[in-house]
Amino acid sequence: MAPGIIEAISFCHLYFVEHIKTARRLLAKSGYASKIDQSVFIEMHRGVDTSQAIEALQSLSAGQCAGIISDAGLPCVADPGSVVVELAQQMGIRVVPLPGPSSIMMALMASGMNGQQFAFHGYLSRETHDRRKSLQKLQMEVAKTGITQIFMETPYRNEAMLKDILSVCQSEIRLCIAMDISGPYEYIRSQSIAEWKKHLPKFYKNPAIFVMGR
Repeated sequence: MAPGIIEAISFCHLYFVEHIKTARRLLAKSGYASKIDQSVFIEMHRGVDTSQAIEALQSLSAGQCAGIISDAGLPCVADPGSVVVELAQQMGIRVVPLPGPSSIMMALMASGMNGQQFAFHGYLSRETHDRRKSLQKLQMEVAKTGITQIFMETPYRNEAMLKDILSVCQSEIRLCIAMDISGPYEYIRSQSIAEWKKHLPKFYKNPAIFVMGR
């Protein structure tokens, strides 16, 4: 964990989190176990009532700070923390971004694809028909402009996603599959759709980032 984040934790007493259990575990692992019982945790997720977050932000007095803890990756990037930041900006509360690992950027770095122009699409539709339509548009954008297209999927739908990619995309389109980045089972490989059809990877329910380019 970056030094700046460790320092920020020492000042915060209010945390907006995806899951309280995960956040408490992170604080304990970071050496702040004694601080857990003195802190307030507010879970943020899609569709959540923001009234509690507004009330909590309003209670911050001068010199106090609140933090956002994401389950994985960077807060506010494909993450519900953006709701809190939007509220803070509207209320004139200073927002300080801190450095941290991003599987999205790390996948792009390791893909060998265009890093000058790229687009991130988060999670595509869970519905097969809509997902395939989105994939068709993404490969057309790659073929037309060369702009790298990045998207992600939940571990239990990775195989369905790859099946749709191989079904929809042209053989010359390049695809990077980056799994468990910086984890014990890290797997990052870039090759053409034609090559992927010869040998499919095992996902083992690992989180994955898909990078499409040419």
